[in-house]
Amino acid sequence: MSFSSDAKAELCAQRPDRKCCAVAESYGVLLYCNTFSAREIRIITASRDFAARLPRLFKRAFSLSFDVLPPENTKGKSSFLITSPDKIKRIFDTYGAEVDSTLSHHVNFGVLEEDCCRASFIRGAFLAGGSVTDPEKRYHLELATPHHSVSRETYSVLLDMGFSPREAERGGNALLYFKQADAIADFFTTIGATNTALGIMTAKVEKDMRNTITRRVNCDSANADKVVNAAQEQLEAIRYIVKEYGIDALPEPLKDAALLRIANPEASLADLAKLSYPPVTKSCISHRLKKIMSLASKE
Repeated sequence: MSFSSDAKAELCAQRPDRKCCAVAESYGVLLYCNTFSAREIRIITASRDFAARLPRLFKRAFSLSFDVLPPENTKGKSSFLITSPDKIKRIFDTYGAEVDSTLSHHVNFGVLEEDCCRASFIRGAFLAGGSVTDPEKRYHLELATPHHSVSRETYSVLLDMGFSPREAERGGNALLYFKQADAIADFFTTIGATNTALGIMTAKVEKDMRNTITRRVNCDSANADKVVNAAQEQLEAIRYIVKEYGIDALPEPLKDAALLRIANPEASLADLAKLSYPPVTKSCISHRLKKIMSLASKE
């Protein structure tokens, strides 16, 4: 199963106990499903859990059943259909809409006055027209509906709930989407999928930790390369002086620094400073080695 399927399965594990919330969730389903018109209502889903939930949800919300149900043990997508004019009218009446005069759908905010009902509405919208990407790959959640006015009004609902989705269009559908892990996790927490939210935040923490470790390794590697390159330049200068004049030609402090570098070719300046006797500062050992390199370059 995909991450999106798992999220929908968690949401469907909740029973639609309160009638007002069942009505609100069904509203989100209808406005984000495949077809919601005066002639038919058609809901198609690849989620087995959502398919199992739909008949119970509509029974609780409208006290009616679907005219056509998918065959038992359906593989792939399941299709639910209502064509009865009386049933469709009852559904339209529930949301204060006229079957014969509704040219385009709009969200009736009166159905979503309570916080629980707004969360239920968004849950239904996600179950019917939503998807979320595996957070191990990237962060992306979207809600897609063919009704552009509904998308704009759902945007207002989400704003009231404390969210700030982005808007887009694709293939004739209006989209609301999120690309931030924190916002997606909060979204799922609000609509009742806390385990999904936890999975997203866990993935984010692990991803951030991996990125931090990678940056530190790259930084340490770059610093190590600088130390090695600098040490090689210092050794070449020391070898030149030893070859041309001998080590004893150097003043005692420089001679000590040269011998330390020869004995510790990969040590950092801080380590050489600690190894000096008597101990000196890092800037002191750096100054001495730079003096040796300067003497070699003048020859």
